[in-house]
Amino acid sequence: MDFFQDSESRCLKVHKPPGFKQKYGATDVALLAEMDERYDTPSGAVIKKLCERAYCIFNEDDYQNIANISVSHLYNLRHSAGYQKQRRTFDKTKSRKVAIGERRKPKAEGKPGYIRIDTVHQGDQDGIKGVYHINAVDEVTQYEVVLSCERISEQFLLPILTEMLETFPFNMRGFHADNGSEYINHKVAELLNKLNIELTKSRSRHSNDNALAGSKNASVVRKIFGYSHIEQHWADELNVFNREHLIPFINYHRPCYFPTTLTDEKGKERKQYHYDKMMTPYEKLKSLDRSEDYLKDTLTFKMLDNEAYKVSDNQAADKMNLAKKRLFKQINEQKKACF
Repeated sequence: MDFFQDSESRCLKVHKPPGFKQKYGATDVALLAEMDERYDTPSGAVIKKLCERAYCIFNEDDYQNIANISVSHLYNLRHSAGYQKQRRTFDKTKSRKVAIGERRKPKAEGKPGYIRIDTVHQGDQDGIKGVYHINAVDEVTQYEVVLSCERISEQFLLPILTEMLETFPFNMRGFHADNGSEYINHKVAELLNKLNIELTKSRSRHSNDNALAGSKNASVVRKIFGYSHIEQHWADELNVFNREHLIPFINYHRPCYFPTTLTDEKGKERKQYHYDKMMTPYEKLKSLDRSEDYLKDTLTFKMLDNEAYKVSDNQAADKMNLAKKRLFKQINEQKKACF
């Protein structure tokens, strides 16, 4: 009984000071910060009650002053510079280290077989995922392979990557991607190691490391497939179109600019694009010195010529556009049937 009377008498000492004189100093702010840290920053009312209990019940005299604080003013102290200085800590961003692939720009040195790869997503709609386009471009010849898959999980992506590597007419030497986990993982690394293909990934703050693939995403993939949602189950039909029409067209019939790199006296490189350097990726491949040495053992330029020149550029474009029109007609009719 004497304990509660003594506690009651101590609580009677808690009173609000008159006027606008500063009531709560650096010591009170430090006690508040310490209490917030101890109790993981609960509501202001809880902290006020804890301060009252510390002084009134457990005789901790340090809390005598701050036990008088109002809940609203407690929040003012929490926003003060002194409080923030004690409680706010800053951690430097820690890079996520993945010991797969080397983080550098690949060095093709004028040889085909160093591809840049990227993913283009055909968007989501009403919670339904769209199809993914995998776009791979050779750095030297700009030979390009585009295939589609339902998802970018191991089950769907690995067969697509295997087919893409087989589709290129020359032997693969390098495989460069951004740092996305769909490519930088142990399964893809294992696939490339079996084929003796070097895996590299883009460096931090070097957006141009994979710029070639990014530019082809815009100039080829988006121009062909647009931005509208295409459901994932269309991947097989899209790949029929890709194999029969798109891949032959962009490699045998679509001219590309090829840059001439000039290095000034300071070592800075500048690229110039001349009209007389424009040619198709296949023509670029044939123009390389000792180009036949780069072809896969099962291929010859005579075989590839039969494919490249069996139809004209205009005929190839017309066939591709007609096939595209039919494909998108099916996709759009299904969309309308769902509404």
